[in-house]
Amino acid sequence: MTGADVLLLALGAVAVGAGVLVVTTKHLVRAGLYLVVCLGALAGDFLVLSAELVAWVQVLIYVGAVVVLLLFAVMLTRAPIGASDDLDRPGWPAALIGGGAGLGLTVLLVDAYRWSTVALPDAGTAERLGEQIFQSWVLPFEVLSVLLLSALVGAIVLSRPDIGRAGTGAAPTADRPGFDVSTGGRR
Repeated sequence: MTGADVLLLALGAVAVGAGVLVVTTKHLVRAGLYLVVCLGALAGDFLVLSAELVAWVQVLIYVGAVVVLLLFAVMLTRAPIGASDDLDRPGWPAALIGGGAGLGLTVLLVDAYRWSTVALPDAGTAERLGEQIFQSWVLPFEVLSVLLLSALVGAIVLSRPDIGRAGTGAAPTADRPGFDVSTGGRR
């Protein structure tokens, strides 16, 4: 076992531990910060595997943007920051389903590959990665960008209590005094 193997296993253990903390903590902001640790450990795994571009994209996109967006959404919507007693549910059904799914996937993969070796492709370059992204994966990236934009707009709408209420800065209508039909409400 080489030093790279030990480092890969250690970073993997940190990622799994932080992932468990993300889903078990009762504090929403702490869950976001544990997610930063988990995604940072995954970026470290990519660095150990000598995929530097993917590691820095992981740091910039996931750690830098998605987690910050999550934390801003929590703060903008005035969600409860601390532990929520109304969300306390027994965890054994989720653990049972997750454990069963993990065991099933493990059995499936061991049965499919046994102990055979898989030939690795040539090391990727930034040029090859760019060609794949902008030729084969353009649509999923565009869908993801629309999803993130709609999440941001939704967080803004949820954080503004005056949006959607009648009588708070809404345009004049025919049932309100001061409405001029000929000019569309303007005087």
